[in-house]
This record gives sequence, C-alpha cells and structure tokens, in this order.
Amino acid sequence: MTEGVPAAVSRACTALIGAPARTAQRLAAGTRTAVYRTGLADGRSVVVKLYAATARRNAITEGSAIRAVCTRVPVPAVLGCGTLPGHESTALITADLGPLTLGGAVRSGQVPSERALRDLGGLLGRLHRAPVHVSTPRRPFHEEVSSLGRRCRSGTLDRIAPVLAVIADASHTAPVWCHGDVHYDNVVISGPRAVRHLVDFTEAAPGTRESDIAQTLVMADALASVRARTLTDAYPLALDDRLLSAWAVFHTLRCWAHSSPGVDHALWTGRLNELARRTPHLFHAPRPQRTRR
Repeated sequence: MTEGVPAAVSRACTALIGAPARTAQRLAAGTRTAVYRTGLADGRSVVVKLYAATARRNAITEGSAIRAVCTRVPVPAVLGCGTLPGHESTALITADLGPLTLGGAVRSGQVPSERALRDLGGLLGRLHRAPVHVSTPRRPFHEEVSSLGRRCRSGTLDRIAPVLAVIADASHTAPVWCHGDVHYDNVVISGPRAVRHLVDFTEAAPGTRESDIAQTLVMADALASVRARTLTDAYPLALDDRLLSAWAVFHTLRCWAHSSPGVDHALWTGRLNELARRTPHLFHAPRPQRTRR
C-alpha cells in the first residue's frame, strides 16, 4: 500500500479497475460511507466511494442506478464496483469530474441562485425520463414512515396524518428514477462547456416525481412560491401540486427529525411551522394535553 492511502481504497482500485492507488484525499465521510479523490499510478484521477457492510444500500446498487440513467442525464462514468476481496464492504469507482460543484459556484457568485434552481429543474426532468425496469425494487412508503417514526416523539406523525394519506393514495402511480438527494453540492460542473452532472446516487430508487422535486425544493430552501416556480418552470413534466405539497411537508419533517440540537433544529422547526401556516389542510392541530386533577 502507498503511504497515506487507506487500505480499503488501495484494495478497491487494485481489485476493481486493476490500477494501484498513489494518493487519496478524503472528500466526505459518514457513518456508513466514505468518499476519496484518488490518484492512480497510471496518472488518472478517480473518485472511490466505500460502503460499510452494514449500509442499507451498497456500491452495487448505486452503480446500477447510475448506469440505468446515464443515457438521459449527465453522470460520472462508472469504472468499477463490487465487493472488496476478503470483506463484506463494497466500493464504487467513478471518473473524477473535478472539484467545482453547483453549490460552490453559487456561493462564489459564479452562478446566480435563480440559474442554479433552473439547472436543478432541468436535471430532474432529464433524470425522470430515464426508463425504470419493472424488476427494479421500489422502497415501500411504509418503510419511510416507519423510519421517520422511530426518530419522532409519540404523536408527531399524527400531526401530518393528512400528508401520509395523500402520499399513500398516490402510491400506485407509475414510478420514475428518483435521485433522493438532489441539492447544489450533488451537482458537479465539469468540462469546457460547464456541463452539470448529477452525482451521489446513494439514495436513488424508483419513486414518484413529486417526491424528488419536493426533496430538492426543501434542500434548496426554495419552498416559497417564487423560488419554487423558478425550479418547477424548468421542469418539463406534469406535477400534482397537492402531492408535491404533501411531500414537501414529509421531507421537511424528516430534516427536522434528523436535525442537530440548537441552531439547526430551530431552523427546521421554523420551516415546518411555516408550512403548517401555509398549508394547514395538511396538518392536524396538536391534541391538548390533559392535566391531572
């Protein structure tokens, strides 16, 4: 192993693409994944994503999703993916598109936020036109509800019972490929023509287009009508406004449930309360607590 290169990165490069790794820069790390920009002995730069064996999804499912949509939307080329020799963990190796994200371009003033929202709408439109094979598993909505319920206090989900009913009623609609985590920093700008590429398909799976659009609006802080229309006007497919609003509440509650104590929690509490004010029909009033006599 080259000094400074994690053993798992070295094994992944050798086993999956037959090229030794010479350098490795960690780009991101979570509880079950880690991402490295890796320089190979043959001069190429690649991105190596490692999945722990305990991850709900893995490198193979992410690689399959990228390959399924690559003819419709710009994505990084998959160079290799699979299980690491002697381990249950998996690795995905893709071409390195460079360091410039749409988020970085917005923060530096290179790209106005309105243009960035239009970019997101256009990318989602292209993604949602990718064909979904009938055998591709779709994550049941009740699993998402159960997962959220485990992080919420008793009665929290009762407050958004109308939301759950709207989404459940629409579960029979034809699915599209959903990215599941589209935000400015999951779009990489690459090449002389500054092509926008979607990256990080960890959560990609078939689902409803309104879920993907709503999740993006939530993460881009674009639920206000003017900003939301900037994105949806660039999105070429039809949307169910009632379902879109329901998913916006669901994703906002999920962000609230996963928020850190303090400023982050206060931010998501404020956004959830604002949605309750703007779309009261999607919320039940909190039950008054009984006092003991």
